[in-house]
Formats: sequence, structure tokens, C-alpha cells
Amino acid sequence: MAEPAFLAPRFIALEGPIRVGKSTLARILAERLHARCILDSAENPFLGEFYEEKPGAAFRAQMYFLLERHRRLSEISLGESDGPVLSDFIFQKDKIFANVNLDDKELELYERYYNMLAASLPAPDLVIYLQAKPDILRARIDKKGHREEAKISGEYLAAIARAYEHFFFHYSASNLLVVETSEIVFVERNEDLQELLRRLRQPVKGTQYYLPLGTV
Repeated sequence: MAEPAFLAPRFIALEGPIRVGKSTLARILAERLHARCILDSAENPFLGEFYEEKPGAAFRAQMYFLLERHRRLSEISLGESDGPVLSDFIFQKDKIFANVNLDDKELELYERYYNMLAASLPAPDLVIYLQAKPDILRARIDKKGHREEAKISGEYLAAIARAYEHFFFHYSASNLLVVETSEIVFVERNEDLQELLRRLRQPVKGTQYYLPLGTV
């Protein structure tokens, strides 16, 4: 019996820690794959106070992100007449950060809202998890020159990277492609981008690992 034809994923989501390159790659892939692009919230009125470690700011910032991310993902339609969708975040991202940023009482209240909102959202067909070492993330933050991100400590950056590794080590909600990006930036090396596009034309089942040419 012939193998069934490969069906390209309808909903692809990129994930990874701060400044790993999600948004840039999401825009490029959305253009190449003719997909609608949904980007994470870039602005949060409570983020500055959070980086300054003001009391209660972490909870306010987290709740803002939770509601805004839910709103954006709620707009996804995956009907037969709709085209593919590509996002630069998954809803579970919010909980990764909440577990790092909130104290026990705040987290208990947060999870009540998270669980109510998560139930209504579609799961991606494929998640692309972009990995990078904390020192690489630090260098990319410094290069970006964002005033508020400059306040991020090395300890916090390492904690977020560890939280992502732990989360995706246990992840099974969607097919998962793990991509190590410490040695490459897709927007700067076309060969790596073309290799990734070729990989996305092949099926990903369960969790698979992909090393771009630039890492060899």
C-alpha cells in the first residue's frame, strides 16, 4: 500500500526564550509558506515595573500577557477554506514565565484564569522550539539595544532558558521540531533558511531534532 501523501501542518508555532529569534523567523516563514502570521504582544504597560522589580508588577505583567495572548490566538480559524497560520508563540509560553515570575499565592490565582482560557484555544500541528545558550541570548539582547530588556539579569535569562528546556523535554501536545540556533541566525544565512524550509516539507512525528548547517 502506498504511503499517504504528506499533509503540511495548518498551524505552526515557534517558541523559545527571550531573543532567540522567534519573531524574525516567524515573519520570514509566514511569507515563504503563504501563511497568516500572528505575533506575540510586543508591548506591556507593566513590563518596565517588572524589570525594576516593583512589588506586584510581576503578577500585573503576567495577567496582561495572559489575556493578550489568549485574544490573539482566539482569532485563529482553521476551517477548510482558511489558509495556514504561523505564530511566534504558544499559549503555554505564558505559564512557563508565570512559574518563574510569580510567588505561590499569585500562581494559584493565575492558574485559575489560565485553565479557563486555555481550554478554548486550538493546539498547533507543529511547534518549532528554537534553542540557544544563555550567553548567546545575552549577546542578542545587547545587540538589540532594547532599553527595558537591558535590565534583564544573567540569572533571570538562565532561569528562563532552563524553564524552556524543562517544559519541552516533557512536551507532547503537538509534533515538535527542536532547532539549535546558538551558532546561526536564519535571517543572516540563507543556506540555513533554505535547509529549514526543506525540512518543513517533510513530516515531523513526535519530537525530532534538527541541526542547521551552520552548527556543523
